[in-house]
Amino acid sequence: MSIADLRREYTIGGLDRRDLAADPLKQFEAWFAQASGAPGDRLRKIGIALYKLWHALLGSVPPDVNAMTLATVGADGVPSSRTVLLKGVDARGFIFFTNYDSRKGHELENNPNASLTFFWADDERQVCVAGKTSKLPRVESEAYFKSRPRGSQLGAWASDQSSVVENREALEKKWQEAAAKFPQEVPIPPHWGGYLLTPERIEFWQGRPSRLHDRFVYTRQPDGSWKIDRLSP
Repeated sequence: MSIADLRREYTIGGLDRRDLAADPLKQFEAWFAQASGAPGDRLRKIGIALYKLWHALLGSVPPDVNAMTLATVGADGVPSSRTVLLKGVDARGFIFFTNYDSRKGHELENNPNASLTFFWADDERQVCVAGKTSKLPRVESEAYFKSRPRGSQLGAWASDQSSVVENREALEKKWQEAAAKFPQEVPIPPHWGGYLLTPERIEFWQGRPSRLHDRFVYTRQPDGSWKIDRLSP
């Protein structure tokens, strides 16, 4: 299975406005408690664990193994980050797709410098990548868009990513309108496509006892070769 074919539906739960705490730090504490396996959420955690075990027994790829944190910087110099999915890696670099009119799209337009972080907890490994981004050729974006499920294709039309939306119903209505507009083939939206991050620096971190972790950094040289150095943990 290629990286581009790694996808899944997110079905564990939802989030409604009335469920949110007035204080965002309280909301974070509630979610952190759930993620940590608080007593009231153990059944949920057991269900997730059994789901992962079942897929491991089947030899399936771990869920979201291609998830990565993308960090960008706004025109005001303030950084922002979010999790996106890696959809390809080749000699050119790392590939992902998104809405060009989103917050990250605007920030990459203003400042193409960005970084990626992969964290694979089960393997106690982390990979940090830094470099410059550029938009993929349109033909590559179109080819990938055609490979997406129809629902995801319609979602690209329905969502004005990063903009304020009145409620869930308004979002689902836009999805239904897009479905009606494109009853058969769904064309790629003009505001949607891929990015290539060309790396200048890649660090590999392997956890070790006593916090004496192994860290090696590859730095691209002027001639295109890579210099490798061990870093202190």
